[in-house]
Amino acid sequence: MKRLLRLSLATDFVALMTVVLGSWTRINGAGLTCPDWPLCHGRIIPLMTDGTLWEWTHRLLAFMVGPLTIALVAAAWPARRRSPFVGPTLAVIVALFLAQVLLGAATVALGNAPFSVVLHWATAMAFIAALSAMAVFAAASPSAGIAPLHDASGSSARLRFVLLTTATIAFITMCIGAYVSSSGAGLACLSIPQCAGNVIVHTPGEYVQMLHRAAAAATLIFAAAALALAWAGPASGRVRGTAAVGAALVCIQVLLGLLSVTLRLPMELREAHAVNAAFVFLAFFIATVFATLDGMANQPAFPLTPSGARQ
Repeated sequence: MKRLLRLSLATDFVALMTVVLGSWTRINGAGLTCPDWPLCHGRIIPLMTDGTLWEWTHRLLAFMVGPLTIALVAAAWPARRRSPFVGPTLAVIVALFLAQVLLGAATVALGNAPFSVVLHWATAMAFIAALSAMAVFAAASPSAGIAPLHDASGSSARLRFVLLTTATIAFITMCIGAYVSSSGAGLACLSIPQCAGNVIVHTPGEYVQMLHRAAAAATLIFAAAALALAWAGPASGRVRGTAAVGAALVCIQVLLGLLSVTLRLPMELREAHAVNAAFVFLAFFIATVFATLDGMANQPAFPLTPSGARQ
């Protein structure tokens, strides 16, 4: 499982760097500096002018994900019998990778249309989440450092539900934010918390901006609830730690959002806002995975060895 862990982490890291650079490329207006695909201006290595360097490097990183994913499949295939999670997670990784390749080409063909950007971003983040889950399944010991979870009140199940709901809302908020950014609606509402001094909005840009703010508020509320449940109920240290990191990142995200509007969307803050949103989602997703593993480790029907394999 160590080989699977290393490949999962390596693929996860390169995929995350690809997403970060892709976001920076689009924010800098360089998303269409390579108008063709898979080549760039008909060349494997084009002239690195007018932002082409950003787009070409983004594609280079995306290309590197391919061999890493193939190696990951080769390592995970024999390991699927040692864990009930590896097989399904591997199937999700392969499906998302193939979808992402097609969406990358479609995004170029559609000229970075907002909906294509959102689908490209959403699929990339789902792919990264699946890779993160694979790394957890390869490395985490479900029976190590876990508090007893025999709780008749069902608080453990509630915690898993709230963590999953928080991750889902954070994912939706992130996707709405991608649409706001790619559609040019980032400054549609210049006042906070209202939009241009009004509660009722009128234009499509104002509507999607206020929808993003509502989703962000829901993320903040559920993040606080998840953190409270994790520390008040029967949760392992790894669940509490990741929930605390997620809640802290949500607070940072709110601050970055406020500063972005106040300072009229400087590129550095826009990128930080996008990247931090990804980390918020990943933190609560990983916390959900940890909580699920903890719960199964304490169920008699699912005896697990310290390495995470079923006995």
